[in-house]
Amino acid sequence: MNPLLTIKNLVKVYGKDTRALNGISLDIYPGEFIVVIGPSGAGKSTFIRCINRLVDPSEGDIIFDGQHLEKLSGRKLRKERSKIGMIFQHYNLVGRTNVIKNVLHGQLSNIPLYKSLLGLYRFEDKKEAVELLKKVGLQDQIYKRADELSGGQMQRVGICRAILQRPKLLLADEPIASLDPLSANIVMQQLHTISKEKKLTCIVNLHQVDYAKKYATRIIGIKKGTIVFDGAPSRLTDDMIRDIYEGKESQMTLQGVSGTQSMQLAVGQNDE
Repeated sequence: MNPLLTIKNLVKVYGKDTRALNGISLDIYPGEFIVVIGPSGAGKSTFIRCINRLVDPSEGDIIFDGQHLEKLSGRKLRKERSKIGMIFQHYNLVGRTNVIKNVLHGQLSNIPLYKSLLGLYRFEDKKEAVELLKKVGLQDQIYKRADELSGGQMQRVGICRAILQRPKLLLADEPIASLDPLSANIVMQQLHTISKEKKLTCIVNLHQVDYAKKYATRIIGIKKGTIVFDGAPSRLTDDMIRDIYEGKESQMTLQGVSGTQSMQLAVGQNDE
């Protein structure tokens, strides 16, 4: 099987000498659910944002679906970006717009501007948007303004928007960092389930090691801009975790509650 994404010697330097990424190289294959872990400042967000060129790399190759993204610009770059869905920590929804329109924004790159301004989305897109919202338990919130939702609900809308884009690769940058433990577990469950159903390749940045071990097919540990672990969750030992996080145990959990505890609390529950 050929990799969907190949990263070769990826370097990002801010200013004169602040190296956020220090020569990262790896292959990512279709269908993988990869969780990137590491402490704050390790370079996780820079890494994921370099992949879709929200941040321009200083050096290295980013080969996605056969295209060197680091060499593209303008229309060609936009075309390749349309194959990469993005889920943000702070949701990036239009608060005054209703839920279903926010989801339909996932198709903005595929329709003319005048149609998007007039809300003239295709019937099949509207149908899929409704189906996605039902899948994540938001069928009763379809016409509610996005800014009236809870954080967990807003992130589920963000997931639906990214999926409606029909990407080949899905990136999620700290998708549960702003959520309470119950909402975080629901969001991770639904992100994992939908990615698996759609056979998407997914890369998720997380602090929470328990969530990484529960959902990932492969874990990548980053420390000081360098990969220090790359393998199956079962291979990640407690000593390795302590090394990755440099003893900063508070960064391995969600708002003071471990991933395991929040998973136990969330059994059979939903956020409103």
